[in-house]
Amino acid sequence: MRQKLFLLVLLCLILPGLYVNAQSAERELPLRRISLFSSGVGFFEHSGNISSSGPTVINLPFDAEAVNDVLKSLVINDPASALPSVRYATENSLWRSLRSLNIDLSGRPGIGEILNGLRGAELEVHAPNPIRGRIIGVEHRQRDVFIQGVHHNFPHQRPSDEAWLSLFTPQGIRVIAVNDIASFIFIDERINADLNRALDIIMATRDETSRNLQINLDGTGNRNVTVSYVIPTPVWKVSYRLDLSGPEPFLQGWAIVDNDSDVDWKNVQLSLVAGRPVSFIQNLFPPYRVFRPFIPLAIAGVAQARVHESGILSRVWAAERDEMAVMEMAMDAPALMRAPAPPAAQAAPALAGGVLQTAAARAAADQFEFTIRNPVTLERRQSAMLPLVEGSIRAERVLVFSGSRARGAGTIHPELSAELTNTSGMRLPAGPITVFDGGTFAGNALLEFFPENERRLISYGEDLTVTGYVRPSATRNITAVTISGGVMTITHRHRNESIYTIRNASNQAKRIIIEHPITQGAELVEPQTADDRTPTLYRFNRNLPANGTLSFMVREDTPRFERITLAQMRPETFLSFSTNHEIPANVRAALTRAIELRRIVDQAVAAQGQLENQLARLISEQDRIRRNLQAAGNQTPQGQEYLRRLVSLDNDIDNINRRIDEAIQATQTARREFDNYLATLNI
Repeated sequence: MRQKLFLLVLLCLILPGLYVNAQSAERELPLRRISLFSSGVGFFEHSGNISSSGPTVINLPFDAEAVNDVLKSLVINDPASALPSVRYATENSLWRSLRSLNIDLSGRPGIGEILNGLRGAELEVHAPNPIRGRIIGVEHRQRDVFIQGVHHNFPHQRPSDEAWLSLFTPQGIRVIAVNDIASFIFIDERINADLNRALDIIMATRDETSRNLQINLDGTGNRNVTVSYVIPTPVWKVSYRLDLSGPEPFLQGWAIVDNDSDVDWKNVQLSLVAGRPVSFIQNLFPPYRVFRPFIPLAIAGVAQARVHESGILSRVWAAERDEMAVMEMAMDAPALMRAPAPPAAQAAPALAGGVLQTAAARAAADQFEFTIRNPVTLERRQSAMLPLVEGSIRAERVLVFSGSRARGAGTIHPELSAELTNTSGMRLPAGPITVFDGGTFAGNALLEFFPENERRLISYGEDLTVTGYVRPSATRNITAVTISGGVMTITHRHRNESIYTIRNASNQAKRIIIEHPITQGAELVEPQTADDRTPTLYRFNRNLPANGTLSFMVREDTPRFERITLAQMRPETFLSFSTNHEIPANVRAALTRAIELRRIVDQAVAAQGQLENQLARLISEQDRIRRNLQAAGNQTPQGQEYLRRLVSLDNDIDNINRRIDEAIQATQTARREFDNYLATLNI
C-alpha cells in the first residue's frame, strides 16, 4: 500500500512535465506517396498543409534498423523555413543522459538505491509525520518474518531484507524504514527537475526497437510541407496467370506488397518500381570517434643521448601523418545527401493488343514504374495483392526438346511450352506464372524480366505423348598440312554430329523447338543457320507429324591446329606422318626425303661415336702400359716390350684422331644439309 502511495507521488512530480510536452507545437504529416523497389527499399513521402505562428515540430518514428537509411536520404521541403533541423537521440543516449542527471535512473534502481545515490541531499519525508533532514545513506538489515504456511497449518520464520534510511536532522540522526515512508520530496528543485527529465527520457525511449526523429521547422504561416526518405522494405513480388484456353491467350498479373511497419497506409499513392538501383547501408546513426595518440607531458627531465637519423624517414613520416589527418577529416565530416523526390507518375497511353492496364506504367530512368490507379489503404503488419496488368497477349503453344537433357537422360519427353511475345507495352517484372489450358490447371512456369516486344519461352509441363532421344557421334580428320620455316602445321577437323529422333504418338500434329547446345568454337554446318539462338543454344523450329517420327541432324565442325618443329621430331614420328594417307602425297614425299637426310645424320653421328669410343679405349690401354713400364723399368726385357707397345699405341691413336676429324666433318655436313632442307622446305 505504501509503495503504491509512493508511485502516486512520483506521478504527481512527472505529470506537469508531460502536460508541457503535450502543449508543444507538434504537427503530423500524413503519408501520401510510396514507391516500393524490387531491390528491397522504399521511397516514402509525407506531405500536408501546415499553418503556424511559430516553430513547428514533426515527429517521425522509425525502426532502429532503418535510421541509417533515413539519415542518408531524408529530404525536407518547407518553403517558409530557412534553417530546418533534425534532432534525434543517439545510440546509447538513454543511459548516458540518465547518468548525467542529478538523479540516476539508468539501472532501473529501487527507492533505496535512488536515495542512497543522493547522499547529502536535503529531503522531507512523511512517515507518517513530516521529517526533514539530509540523507546520510541507506543500509539493509536482515530480520525474521513470521509467515503462515501454505502446505502446513503452522506459521514459520523467513529471513527478510529491509532498507533503512538514515537522515541527519536538527534533532539528530533519524533512522526510518523505507517501507514506512508514505511520501517524500526533495528540497532542491534541481533534483526534482532532473527526476522529471529522467522520466521523460525513459518515456520517450521505452521502445528499444523504435527511434524518433524530430524535425524542427522555423517557418511560420500557411504553406505545404513535404518530407521524404528511403528505408528498407520487403521486396514486392509479382505473380501471373496465363490462360491458353480461349481464342486469344489471356494474361493477368498481380503485385504482392507487404506493410511490415507500425504505420497504417491510408489512401496513399502506391508505385512499384522494377529495377536494381545501387543501395547500401552506412553506419551514420551511432557517434563515431577517431583514435588519437597519447602524447607525454612536455616537462623537464634528464636529457638523453640520441642519434639523428636520415631526413628521408622524417619526410616519409610527415607524409603518412598528413595522409592520416586527411583521412580523419574525411571520416569526421558529415555528408549531406539530398535527392530530389521522384516526379509524379503519369498515365500511360492505351495499349495495343487489347491489354488493360490496371496500373499506370512509365519508364523511370533505366527502371520501370507501375503506379496503382486508385489510392491504396493497407493496415500495419498486413499484406495485399494488387492488380498490375490484365488483357490478351500474343502466345503460341509449342513443344521444347532439350538436347543437353536428352544426352544425359536418354529418352525424354519434350516440355509443354508457350512462346510469348510481350505486347502489353510494359516491362514485366520476373515472377511465377500459373498456366491454365482446356479450362483447368496446366502447370507452373517462371518468367524472367520481360521487356516490351520481346519473345520468351516458358515451360510448364511435359507432353507424355511425345518421346525422343539424341545419338551423338564425333570424327576427326586432317584437312590441310603446310610446312614453312621448318614448322609443319596440321589442320584437323573435329566433326560432331547429333541425330535427333522424336516420335509423336498422338493424332495431332505439333510444332516442336529443338534446343541444341552450342559447341564452343564450332561452326554450324548442317543446317547452315538456326531459327533462333541464345549464348548457349541453337533453336530449330520443326513440325512434328501426327502419329509420325521426326529425324533431324545437327552437324558442327571445329578446326584444330597442330604445330610441329621438324628439327625436333623423333624418327618414328617422321615415319608415322610419312605413311599417313590423310596427308597429301607431296608432303609425304618431302617427309620421306627428310627421313633419308635424318638417317644420314644419325649414321654420321653413330660412326663418330664409335671412333670416339675406340680412342677412349686406346688411351686407357696406353695409361695402363705406362704404369707397368714404370714398375718394370725401361732397361729390363719386359720394359723394352712395354716401350714397343707404347709406340704402336701412339700410331693407332694418331690414326683414330684423323678418322674422328673426318667423322666430325661428315656429321656437320649431314646435319647442315638436313637443317638447310627443312629451313627451305615450303609446301
